[in-house]
Amino acid sequence: MRAARLYKQGPIESAPLQLEDCPDPQPGRGEVRLLVKACGACHTDLHIVEGDLPLKKSPLILGHQIVGVIDMVGDGVSKRRLGDRVGVPWINSSCGTCDLCVSGRTNLCAEARFTGYDADGGYAERAVVPEHAAHLLPDLFSDVDATPLLCAGIIGYRSLKLAGLKPGQRLGLYGFGASAHLAIQVARHWGCDVFVSTRSQNHRELAHRLGAVWVGGAEEQPPEKLDAAITFAPVGWIIREALAALAPGGTVAINAIHLDAFPVLDYREHLYGERTLRSVTNLTHRDAEEFLKIAATVPIITTVEVFDLQDANMMLLGMKESRIEAAAALVP
Repeated sequence: MRAARLYKQGPIESAPLQLEDCPDPQPGRGEVRLLVKACGACHTDLHIVEGDLPLKKSPLILGHQIVGVIDMVGDGVSKRRLGDRVGVPWINSSCGTCDLCVSGRTNLCAEARFTGYDADGGYAERAVVPEHAAHLLPDLFSDVDATPLLCAGIIGYRSLKLAGLKPGQRLGLYGFGASAHLAIQVARHWGCDVFVSTRSQNHRELAHRLGAVWVGGAEEQPPEKLDAAITFAPVGWIIREALAALAPGGTVAINAIHLDAFPVLDYREHLYGERTLRSVTNLTHRDAEEFLKIAATVPIITTVEVFDLQDANMMLLGMKESRIEAAAALVP
């Protein structure tokens, strides 16, 4: 098979991903192999490539928003069959026995492993994953359109939950890329007014099209106080802006695996009044099941720019330079 593999981290401008011919992976016990139809790109991929996150294995095949068809199953597989069309999210596996796993917080397990990071992912023609990480996809989404649902969508949905958003409330979104353009659709489905802060003109136009009641710059305060807010940009100072826009009792959820720095906060101005600041850490398989049902009900509309496998470096460079309107995906 062909795969874009990372041997050594470096600036994406140096094109560190190498397109190579590799042996087809073979599924082990409890695993399934996918013929990859499409794989979405994520800012986490860029963080791994450029060294913001440590490299866990080398060579590594990135990619954790995989859509594929099962073409081989390992021993012990009981829930998935040959020919199933499935989607694979960021979380790959966890220990299953610790207190966190037993309570459903598999995303916080100390032994959690992640697709396209601890285990090879979908920047390839085939991929092997545990069967419990392969979720059946609603038929109404095409292979490409389903890719951003599997990380951007699920993590955005988890962020909405952790921000405590309730139907009819006011929500602020800071940054408007792949995850935010899906979260806004769930929030609008819940009857919420959504206020978007973003620098990119393309992202501002998309936010208006998706129903934002106000769109402004990242350092502009929205015209109304927010009940909840989510920050998507990996820059610390934007957290301070979101807290300043928050009504008493509200929550800011930080949807980022990496931040350039954490801002200095003024207690009275930013936190006093029972405001809450919390991180969003990965996602769970339960989040995936819940969100895929909601996505089909809304139904979610995705905006995806398609790239050939050989153009993986170009795709991530476009993401770094904010030239991707919403989401991007590789099609082998």
